[in-house]
Amino acid sequence: MSQAVQTVSGTVIRIQAIAANVFREVIRDRVLYLIGLYGAGLLLAGRLLPEVAAATEAKILLDLALAAMPVFGLIVAIFIGTGLVNKEIEKRTVFVLIAKPVSRAEFIIGKHLGLSAVLAVLITAMTVSAIAILSAFKTPFPLANLLLSSIFLWLQLSLVSAIALLFSVFASALLAMMLTFGIYLIGQLSQDLVQFGRLTKNPAIETATQGLYLVLPDLARLDLKNQAVYNLIPAAPTLFASVLYALLYITLTLAIASLIFSRREF
Repeated sequence: MSQAVQTVSGTVIRIQAIAANVFREVIRDRVLYLIGLYGAGLLLAGRLLPEVAAATEAKILLDLALAAMPVFGLIVAIFIGTGLVNKEIEKRTVFVLIAKPVSRAEFIIGKHLGLSAVLAVLITAMTVSAIAILSAFKTPFPLANLLLSSIFLWLQLSLVSAIALLFSVFASALLAMMLTFGIYLIGQLSQDLVQFGRLTKNPAIETATQGLYLVLPDLARLDLKNQAVYNLIPAAPTLFASVLYALLYITLTLAIASLIFSRREF
């Protein structure tokens, strides 16, 4: 029992060390300067559209604030996520890591946790900036909805970063970026894809679209931007199911990435 506890403790320590290293590395890459760009863009929008943004009906500034967050987050999730493994391989530092008592699963999980921590900081900072700027321009916004939308955005981007890691273990950085972005686009339209299959009245197409829906991530269920603006947040059971869906999909994706990475020869 004591040996099992020591093994688990050692695994946690190694994963934390890898995650902390990723976090420091990404911060050094000045990724968080995106926060300044986000805030500056929102301030500029608020000054250019003062009358429209102040109108309760339009909520233009709130729309812009929520719409810009996933754009900046997606840049980090895809560009950084696809390079985390490839960078180690290109620099040959992966040999040093593998030579140490670090399993390849710990390597993948640590990388993902580190990037997820960066995304959490990025989204939190952008949310705080949005709240401050919206308040400064006296734009009405539902605080609880805004915070909930940001939490689900983090789950969505964490899932995207797991997919980016999966592709990066067997594809080049450029190909991994293209594949991840493609999955992101399809994931945003997965429910529409199912509806399209039903409208065709073609059993083969309907079966194909249903299969794609089951295999590919349904990212739209983690996107609460519009619901936050128009106060249409789903009921608690639906939100809980979406959180569980995201966590299970992330776990499965990382498991597949770890399996492929463990079979790769360097």
